[in-house]
Amino acid sequence: MAKNYFRKKTIAHILSDIDSGNGDEEHPGGSNSSLNKILGVKDLTFMGIAAVIGAGIFSTIGEAAFNGGPGVSILFVITAITCGFSALCYAEFASRIPVSGSAYTYAYASFGELVAWIIGWDLLMEYAIGNIAVAISWSEYFTNLLEGFHIHIPAYLTMDYLSASRAHEEVLKFQASGNISAITETLQTQASAWNTAPLLAGFHLIADLPALFIVVIITWLVYIGIKETKRATNAMVILKICIVIAVIILGAFYITPSNWSPFLPNGFSGVMKGVSGVFFAYIGFDAISTTAEECKNPQRDLPRGMFYSLIICTVLYILIALVLTGMVSYKDLRVGDPLAFVFTKIGLTQISYIISVSAVIATASVLLIFQMGQPRIWMSMSRDGLLPKRFSNIHPKYKTPGFSTIVTGFVVAIPALFMNLTEVTDLTSIGTLFAFVLVCGGVLIMEKDMEQKPGRFKIPYISSRYIVPGLFIAVIAVFHKPIFGLLSYTGDWHTYKDNIPYFLFFILATIIAVFSFLKRLSLIPVLGLLSCFYLMTELGYTNWLRFLIWLGIGLVIYFSYSYKNSKLGIKENLLKQQGANDEMN
Repeated sequence: MAKNYFRKKTIAHILSDIDSGNGDEEHPGGSNSSLNKILGVKDLTFMGIAAVIGAGIFSTIGEAAFNGGPGVSILFVITAITCGFSALCYAEFASRIPVSGSAYTYAYASFGELVAWIIGWDLLMEYAIGNIAVAISWSEYFTNLLEGFHIHIPAYLTMDYLSASRAHEEVLKFQASGNISAITETLQTQASAWNTAPLLAGFHLIADLPALFIVVIITWLVYIGIKETKRATNAMVILKICIVIAVIILGAFYITPSNWSPFLPNGFSGVMKGVSGVFFAYIGFDAISTTAEECKNPQRDLPRGMFYSLIICTVLYILIALVLTGMVSYKDLRVGDPLAFVFTKIGLTQISYIISVSAVIATASVLLIFQMGQPRIWMSMSRDGLLPKRFSNIHPKYKTPGFSTIVTGFVVAIPALFMNLTEVTDLTSIGTLFAFVLVCGGVLIMEKDMEQKPGRFKIPYISSRYIVPGLFIAVIAVFHKPIFGLLSYTGDWHTYKDNIPYFLFFILATIIAVFSFLKRLSLIPVLGLLSCFYLMTELGYTNWLRFLIWLGIGLVIYFSYSYKNSKLGIKENLLKQQGANDEMN
């Protein structure tokens, strides 16, 4: 019985379902059952840039720079290399399986149904939480932009309840201790939201209305068609790249080299504290793969679009990180709008307004791509029977997954009113990294399956037999003190619990090193798997716990609904029943 949980959907089966029009339950096989194929390599590259250059470069880079100092630029390189390994794996899968569904579909073909459900459920969290984070970031920039035109929105209508509540408590503590200088402008704004908010039965009415507004607009745009989405994306990408390049060039004239010293003020551990914010910025190429059925030539163009966008964005991120930390001290960058902040700090207020305009556009484009990706995950899972049929319906006029798009709008818009940016960013990053781990592992499994035909792109094979075990031994030799230090428990569980993910990584690394030696695994997927899992360990115990709770909820849904309604399972049962009937006859 357990074997059925890991039943695989072959690539031939996946492709035949799409070719026969089985993707839409309402119009099976009809002219309205397929998506519009209009995307080329330029469009995919622009979509990748649209998804990557957004909240990360205009918002979360500030928190990362505050923790890591100028050395945060190293973290962008590390993350880009990690994503590069994963992008190669995505590219090979996209070339072999050019359909919507991203990592969910890839896992169905490599690991089987249960793992596919887990990664599909994980992707739903990743996209939803990611969209919420982007909507919140957009709201901050939009509010600042309106302030520049002397249009004021009450603070309690522009932020989440948790931030206002925490700020109110912090301000009271600082006032009680007499440490008034520690009350920053941001804290004052958030606390004023708490103090000025209307009360209903003792409850403070605080909600982020601009975040709700942008989600509604973007959802409508995604709903009416991929062509409209493409045009809007291309226009926004061209504009924001011009702004980012202008910021880099102009900011370079105001760099004070002494701000780069020390380069690693909080050590390497300080740099790694920014993992969630930095990695959050890089997850765009995952969204590109969800548009496979809307590409003119997905097997050729999807890999190119992923690589081009990753390279362009990495260069821009590194330059922006160096410029920001060179213009002002890293200690001042713990703000929600770091690019606008640094120019205001040096007296170029008009430039900060221009940046606020570009940030509003940039973050809107990120939301556009993510909001386009999530409905296609719903759609793919529905096609396989793991979600209700309506999620796979294609709108007869707009040729988009209409119902899924509307549901996505509600799933993002309502939490965006109340959630906190830092909390959702961390949760998005761990979900994305988990998806990358499974995609890299899936490539290793697919390579052994002789039934599969390679697509136009294939990862170059380099044997990991001696490289990975050698790296494993070298890491233990160099870092043996901190590694074995994980075993020492001082009695402080609150601090020690964050070590638990490192134990999981060490166990996985040991297993992978052994299998690399015995099975001669392909090096690039192995490095992608290990590097992504290591970044997961840097996100701490709390995020792991939240992530596992989310997956637990998903498993309850799978065993209570999805397993029973799986089309692959129903088909298997019919074949068994026919076989039994034939034996009786």
